[in-house]
Amino acid sequence: MKRVFYTYLISGLFTTGIAFAQEEIPIPKFLEGQAKPIWLSVSGINGEALQVLQFDLYVQGFNFTNVDGAQYLISGSANGNFQGRATDKYNKSTLVSHAYSGESLRRQVHQFVDDFVSALQRKPICRTKIAFKGETRPNSEIFVADFDGHNSQSVTKDNSIVAAPEWVSGRMALYYTSYKLNHADILYHNLSSGDRKMFARFGGSNMSPAPSPDGSKVAMILSKDGWTDLYVQSASGGSPVRLTKSPQDESSPCWSPDSQWVCYASKDAEHRVLKKVSASGGQAQRINTGGVPNPTEPDWSPDGKWIAFTSQTRSFQICVVPAGGGEATVLTEGEDPSWAPNSRTLIFARRTGEGYILSLLDVPTKQVKDVSRISGSNSQSQPSWAK
Repeated sequence: MKRVFYTYLISGLFTTGIAFAQEEIPIPKFLEGQAKPIWLSVSGINGEALQVLQFDLYVQGFNFTNVDGAQYLISGSANGNFQGRATDKYNKSTLVSHAYSGESLRRQVHQFVDDFVSALQRKPICRTKIAFKGETRPNSEIFVADFDGHNSQSVTKDNSIVAAPEWVSGRMALYYTSYKLNHADILYHNLSSGDRKMFARFGGSNMSPAPSPDGSKVAMILSKDGWTDLYVQSASGGSPVRLTKSPQDESSPCWSPDSQWVCYASKDAEHRVLKKVSASGGQAQRINTGGVPNPTEPDWSPDGKWIAFTSQTRSFQICVVPAGGGEATVLTEGEDPSWAPNSRTLIFARRTGEGYILSLLDVPTKQVKDVSRISGSNSQSQPSWAK
């Protein structure tokens, strides 16, 4: 939970009662009620291949029935290598027909599903990566895995505390906060080479790094000037530019897809709210969340249409609101949402009796699946989905 670090690092802050007018936008049909899944039938596929296929499709809004009730028919075999075929039952067209080889069976099925959803004009997600914080007690490390939790590996082995990994768009690289040097510092970590370097080590805390989608800038929360404010710094270095200046508790920055705006959590009259500010500076604007209280941990969808966030009430809930503000929709219990590249699937942390596990949510249908248990980590949180 990104907010935890602010809770015990910062104290004695007070807020101002500044109100921002925001026209309410009706929620689009994409989220009205609960969308129905797209029905599929599967034949000839069993074992691990069937499990992977069903998981991959379920978290993208598909579900399974018999041939009579299905729109798409999937058939194939998995005898060493995977061979798959997908057809549209109504117009009799073949969408995918291919034999896969050269990789593990799991990755072959991932590729087939990606080919199928691409044929439906959707952005594929099955061969993408996630990063997250894994508890190793009493410390934590940064882990990276396939989107479904398989093939996980620890990319730090510092025996310290880490927080809030965020991917650099289009690169195998991360920013995150580390206490390796007994101070809350922001590091840049190139996963391809293994090299990492200090990015921000100012006085006070250096938290919540968020690289812009175009890779040119990094937003972050610094307390070097006394208050906990939002700053933006060039990815190549230099001096950070302060975007907010108030005694409010700013946190959890994220970017609009065009890299022009930074959305973040703030406070108004003791209530947490979402705001956005131009990356070049200026007056902050409140994002109306339609009566859903205490929004935090926002993430802007890659298509620019939505902001997912956590609502903090008696429990923690995953919500989504139009990026311009309006009526927010509560989706499920959980924290720290991060959008997939397809702008419809979210990964988030779900509280259990033993800590946290990661789950995937298809936003329109509200279908949820837990990812695979992560070896070497007792609890997983603060996920980030590579774009």
